[in-house]
Amino acid sequence: MDNKKLKVLILSQSSVFFASSLIFPFYILFIKNVGTSFSQFGLSYGIFGLSAALVHPLLGRLSKKVDQGLFLIIHSFGMAALLLLFPHITSILQVYGIQLLLGILGALQKHGEKVLIADFTDGTNRGAKIGRYHFWTSIFSAMAIIAGGFLADYFTIHIIFYMSSVIYFLSGGLVMKKLEAWIPEVK
Repeated sequence: MDNKKLKVLILSQSSVFFASSLIFPFYILFIKNVGTSFSQFGLSYGIFGLSAALVHPLLGRLSKKVDQGLFLIIHSFGMAALLLLFPHITSILQVYGIQLLLGILGALQKHGEKVLIADFTDGTNRGAKIGRYHFWTSIFSAMAIIAGGFLADYFTIHIIFYMSSVIYFLSGGLVMKKLEAWIPEVK
């Protein structure tokens, strides 16, 4: 097990969790303002969860054929692009479409992250290494939620989406740069 791989995973996913936590609390308010009822809000979250659930079995089958880092790259670049659309959402149907895509991208991230954590840790101190991973990703999430509130107050809520897009893009670039090191056949 190479600790460098785990450190890169921690850095890339801490960036992802920072970006997602920067927008998540405010994203909920943003979506609520587009919809007109709790049922529309519930349906939008249901679409998110259902689309993620339906993609997971496919990702499981693809795991033997596709490097997990690719799932993280697609997630990061997909989120970077998708977040640029948020400030322009004007209808509940657009919210439903975004939620569908967010569920798919979220499934890619979750699957790739979990498999890579397992691959980059071994029986020796596995629990401590996974604990360190979750410590850092949680710290970055907490910092982002606090920062998001200040940014929304002092600028606009739109800036949060744009900043998160940039952070997702950088995370995808980091994983893409390191993917070659993670896959021996690419060298």
